[in-house]
Amino acid sequence: MFFLQSPLPDLAAWMHHFHQADIPVQAETAQGLEVMRAAQDKADAHRLAELIATDPLMSVKLMSHAARYRSPRVVTDPDTVTAVLVMMGVDPFFRDFGRQAVMEDVLKAHPCALAELQGVVRRVFRAASWALTMALESANPMAPVIYFATLLHDFVPMLLWCHAPELALQVQAAQRADPSANPALIQQQVLNVELAELQKALMQLWRLPTLLLQWTDEAHAQQTNVRTMVLAIRLAQHTAQGWDHPALLQDIADIARLLKMSPDNTLELLKKFEQH
Repeated sequence: MFFLQSPLPDLAAWMHHFHQADIPVQAETAQGLEVMRAAQDKADAHRLAELIATDPLMSVKLMSHAARYRSPRVVTDPDTVTAVLVMMGVDPFFRDFGRQAVMEDVLKAHPCALAELQGVVRRVFRAASWALTMALESANPMAPVIYFATLLHDFVPMLLWCHAPELALQVQAAQRADPSANPALIQQQVLNVELAELQKALMQLWRLPTLLLQWTDEAHAQQTNVRTMVLAIRLAQHTAQGWDHPALLQDIADIARLLKMSPDNTLELLKKFEQH
């Protein structure tokens, strides 16, 4: 894979690059797809979705591909992996998606970037799983959509680690050197673009779930679905190194309020997830 060694000039150039670039996936996803390809006659959209929906990179790859070829007659965009695959069909999926590039191989020469990418992937999967747990606990019919939107919430930082590992490390180093600095300003200085701005533009280009756009809009901050996403993301960030982060008490209190449960029962529910 060709790595970007210097920043692209502006938002439009970054959008064009990511719109054309291949996206590597996790090794277990690539392997699982080949196993299913070998028994394609037994594959269905739901089994395929179970595999893809554990991998945020493969998920955003599927969504971006579907957006390119979606018929203009489609009024409502699909907002889960299963919905995309049902619309696309299993045979066309395997026709369009051959053997996948693997992120562990692509970044073999960049072990620090690979470790950071793996950390982001783990964190967003934990956030999505917690969002699903919370949505199911409150019998929210939007639970699958909430899971999927949460899984994709950090897709641009993941793409940056895949395609511009040295630039991503520069951004990280600058942030660590001055924790009080505005992250958006650092990104603009190093990359010529703010990642939030790039992510919003790609969300619209790739017609990602509407809930993702609402998550970035203060006007929707108190909606239950958005609140579920926000709290799950916070929890995943604060528990990345264990359960002793000082902000966790507030996280548990806020989640308990959302679920209409006691803080003790909420903590028990969330920790039960960690055991699975």
